[in-house]
Amino acid sequence: MKRILTLVLGSFLFLGALFQISGCTNGNAQNRTNKTDDMAVNQRVKDIMSKMTLEDKVGEMTQLSIDVLSKGSPYNLDEPHQLVPEKLRKVLVDLRVGSILNVGGHAYTREHWKEIITAIQEVATKEKPSGIPVLYGIDAIHGTNYTQASTLFPQQFALAATWNPELARRMGEITAYETRASGIPWDFSPVLDIGRDPRWPRFWETFGEDVFLASKMGAEIIKGYQGDDVSDKTKVAACMKHFIGYSMPLSGKDRTPAWIPERQLQEYFVPTFQAAVDAGAKTVMICSGEMNGIPVHANPRILKDLLRGQLGFKGLAVTDWEDIGYLVERHHVAHNFKEAIKMAINAGIDMAMVPMDTRFPIILKELVEEGEVPMSRIDEAVARILTLKVELGLFENPYYPFEDYDKFGSEEHVEAAYQAALECQTLLKNEDNILPLSKDKKVLVTGLTSNSMLALNGGWTRTWQGNDPKYYEDKKPTILDAIRSKVGTDKVIYESESDLSKVKAAAAGADVAVVCIGEMPYTEKPGDIDDLYLPQIQYDLVKTIASTGTPVVLVLVEGRPRIVREAESLSKAVLMSYLPGNEGGRAIAEVLYGDYNPNGKLCFTYPRYPNACLNYDHKWTDRFSRDFSWDDFKPQWVFGEGLSYTNFEYSDLKLASKTMTDSEPLKISVVVTNTGKRAGKEVVQLYISDKVASITPPYRRLRGFEKIELEAGESKTVEFTIKPRDLAFVGLDNKWITEPGGFRVQIQDLHDDFVYEKELK
Repeated sequence: MKRILTLVLGSFLFLGALFQISGCTNGNAQNRTNKTDDMAVNQRVKDIMSKMTLEDKVGEMTQLSIDVLSKGSPYNLDEPHQLVPEKLRKVLVDLRVGSILNVGGHAYTREHWKEIITAIQEVATKEKPSGIPVLYGIDAIHGTNYTQASTLFPQQFALAATWNPELARRMGEITAYETRASGIPWDFSPVLDIGRDPRWPRFWETFGEDVFLASKMGAEIIKGYQGDDVSDKTKVAACMKHFIGYSMPLSGKDRTPAWIPERQLQEYFVPTFQAAVDAGAKTVMICSGEMNGIPVHANPRILKDLLRGQLGFKGLAVTDWEDIGYLVERHHVAHNFKEAIKMAINAGIDMAMVPMDTRFPIILKELVEEGEVPMSRIDEAVARILTLKVELGLFENPYYPFEDYDKFGSEEHVEAAYQAALECQTLLKNEDNILPLSKDKKVLVTGLTSNSMLALNGGWTRTWQGNDPKYYEDKKPTILDAIRSKVGTDKVIYESESDLSKVKAAAAGADVAVVCIGEMPYTEKPGDIDDLYLPQIQYDLVKTIASTGTPVVLVLVEGRPRIVREAESLSKAVLMSYLPGNEGGRAIAEVLYGDYNPNGKLCFTYPRYPNACLNYDHKWTDRFSRDFSWDDFKPQWVFGEGLSYTNFEYSDLKLASKTMTDSEPLKISVVVTNTGKRAGKEVVQLYISDKVASITPPYRRLRGFEKIELEAGESKTVEFTIKPRDLAFVGLDNKWITEPGGFRVQIQDLHDDFVYEKELK
């Protein structure tokens, strides 16, 4: 690998001379360009752009898949993967493409990533007319999932179930480290869509149904990805996605129409993105779907007025996969690809993930020359792209030395993922304290998800759908493996769920049955379902075992809450394990046998019936029953629910004042005591209800939480501070407002009231 001398930034003219840089430097932190102030970055971008032709600029706005550079045909590349030099030069030299993404079907080794990235950047910086390095992007969703042997964390909704923002930040830090260790500086994560419809096949990619919790977790993972210096060799640019309304299609199916009124959009869908912008997110991916009849990636009101105006976002906006072409093929709002490009770029798209269509830069150039796309729009988009490349330090370091990453896949990183897998485990039922299990008991282990690493990880794991075991690490334990390791193979009986007669016979000889049901991997369109019930064989499995009198411990490994009403009624205990990742097997075994005290809490409301999918922050009339009572909210389990092997008692709820004003925030405290016999962690949750409002208020809303750890017999006072903004809602004019009046505070079963009085200005 050729190296060049470390460049010292002396003046703006010299910064402009860095336009054609090649090779890789030693990454001296003194030369990181994002340490300069905004004025210096802006001037440098202007210097670069002053030397660019129109061809250079439209090329920078183009993002192509690695398939276009590789041997074979798109979606069907030759194995082993190889770049084709002629294709590489056509894309980078002739078309001057500024960004590449993705993998050719499956995860690569770090060694192969080194070959790919160095080859691409060598051509970009030495042969491309502009000399501008390529911005490579990847979906690193729960770790660097497209690099073999990387650390894999629980999926996002499992991470949310930890209710631990520090773990979210740590996951971001480790993912950033291992992604940069693969030579890639841009991560298409986090998902900030709100998970309020359990039918949606990307439900598990969200931080759950609550805006407050999702905003906190999202902001922390972004801080982990980017740190204080995004050009650092251990950091990546985050990409908040999918802006906006993607997660609430009316049908519940992927990329189908969403109908979201403005008030609901502002109240439930905007806040997670606003928190991400405030946390410094560098990029955004635009929603693939349509909202209120308009494709989002062709809607200037969303891309300009809302994203740029209201939220104040200044970074790069990229489309999702093939979305410009879909304006023609799926949405039928454009007659042809050329018209679609015009619509999307003029609406505010900066970079087009085409990703196989090399016509894009050619057609965009024509549109500019014909006056259909103004040059000012091109310059605006290119400036955002180049700003990111400057901030990432790509002009000095198109990639960092691959040997600098000795912590890749290290025990330190794995232990962090393991801790997240432990903390997400959510105990939902424990009748007669059947858990923790005795290690002396004979246990039957069975069920679809009991012996599958695919099930533990879910989609975006080594492949897009996560369903090809040949790319998984064989050393990681399944639930069955971990239980055998925990108690010994002589204490474990395993039977496949496919033969119920054998299962029944095995159950009769066991003291307890651990029955693991749920889903196999999926994401996006292949994950669409027609109802929330599981395949009947999984319910029959539970019924068969229960009929023997052997107690059932139900373990749910799933990417969304499937209906388990009957299975739950036949089970003594239920453990919600989500998609806990590579370390999930041993985490589940630790909890089942009591070597770890569960402390996860649901980040969504678990429905009892498929036609009763209410969220916890529903309206009062949602509770009105057919018998005219007010108890119609009867989910299987409520948002925030989760048991422990110890007991926590709440007492002494105190409000510092019965009145809140604009200048005097309200301090709230409560005492939490561990009254059990072992140490444990507890999530203290603060909810507030607005008694009367000009818009019908939710039943209650989460407005604070803190995770604490208490030894047996220990007490702790937990304090929250509430400001008027925490009481706000989107009012009649679709703007946020805090109205004076009465409010109720609730923590666990304790509650008290206060009044907010607006001060006269």
